[in-house]
Amino acid sequence: MKELVVATGNPGKVEEIRAILGDFPVTLRSLAEFEPLDFPEEGHDYEGNAVVKARVAARHTGCPALADDSGLEVEALGGGPGVRSARYGGPGLDDAGRVARLLAEIADAAPAARGARFVCVAACALPTGEVETARGECEGRILDAPRGAGGFGYDPVFQPEGESVSMAELPAEHKNRISHRGRAFRALCEALSARAG
Repeated sequence: MKELVVATGNPGKVEEIRAILGDFPVTLRSLAEFEPLDFPEEGHDYEGNAVVKARVAARHTGCPALADDSGLEVEALGGGPGVRSARYGGPGLDDAGRVARLLAEIADAAPAARGARFVCVAACALPTGEVETARGECEGRILDAPRGAGGFGYDPVFQPEGESVSMAELPAEHKNRISHRGRAFRALCEALSARAG
């Protein structure tokens, strides 16, 4: 598997995965290089969503495909928004709108209830349907207000455990080393390498 398609329409995510996998001898291609593709509606768990996206992209392109599903789980929201993180607050909201909605919902939460974690399940599917998955997590807490201009999604309000800044304030290389997505994709590539012998 020297060439892999990344099953996402998000160019920021493609670049992040490319940076994460910089040490692995693979070429990543964007789904934008192929005919448009509609993914099925997402389900209720990270692994199922990642596997479906990877399998659909692999069949569509004829290339092995990488996909992931990730979310933010906040203690004050009972583990929400979780698998619905990218759709939190409804279809009309962008990243900033979802962050504002999150902060409004937990505004009165006790400091202990602001604990949170990012979760990611990464999947690699072959056109034949075979699939491998790996999971990564990053523990932290939700800040009172957004900080930093890096990253995307909820990064500006998530402070990783052991850090004094938000995920959006970390240098990209450091973020990729500790992030849920970095951990999941590195574990996935290591599993694929071991499988290949």
